[in-house]
Amino acid sequence: MSKHPPEQKSSLSSLNSFIFASRWLQLPLYLGLIAAQAVYVFHFWVELVHLLEAAFGSQPALQALITGIGYKTTAPITTLNETVIMLVVLGLIDVVMISNLLIMVIVGGYETFVSRLNLEGHPDQPEWLDHVNASVLKVKLGTAIIGISSIHLLKTFINAANYDEKVLMWQTIIHIAFLLSAIAIAYADRLMSHHDKADH
Repeated sequence: MSKHPPEQKSSLSSLNSFIFASRWLQLPLYLGLIAAQAVYVFHFWVELVHLLEAAFGSQPALQALITGIGYKTTAPITTLNETVIMLVVLGLIDVVMISNLLIMVIVGGYETFVSRLNLEGHPDQPEWLDHVNASVLKVKLGTAIIGISSIHLLKTFINAANYDEKVLMWQTIIHIAFLLSAIAIAYADRLMSHHDKADH
C-alpha cells in the first residue's frame, strides 16, 4: 500500500523534476568557459606572431615579448636570445595546458553534471570521457594544475634574477602544496574505488 496519497506524490514528482532541471543553470557557466578559451586562443596567436616577427628582426615585436614575459636585464636586448625564446615558448605551453584544463572542465563537467553528450562511437571522443565521473575529474584536474604550476615555476626559475627570494620560496611551497593535494585526492579516490568494489 502506498505511503503517500496521489496528490502528494504528484507534488513530490513536480518538485523533484524542478530540482533536477536546475542543473541547466550551469550551462551559462560552461559557455562562459568556452568564451574564456577563445580569449586564450587569441592570446596564444598574438604571442606566437610576436615571436615569429621578432625572429625576423622586428624590434617592436621583441619589446612586446620582453614586456609580456617580464624579462629584465642590464644590457639592452636587440635580438632574440635563448632565454627569451624559452620563456615565450614556456608561456605558450602554459596557455595550451590551461586550454586542456578548460576542455576537461567544460566537457567532463557538462557530461557529469548537466547532460550526456552521446559521443559513443564518435571517432573524436576523448578516451578519458568513457569513464569520467566527479572523482576521476578531480584527479585529472589536480594533475593538470600540477603541470601548469610546474611550467610557472620553471619560468620563474629561468627568470629568477628578476624575482625576490620570497616569491621564489612561496611559489615553490605552493607548488609542493598542489602536489601533495593531488596525491591526497588520488589516494582518497583509490580507497573509495576499492571500497566500492568490495561492496559489490
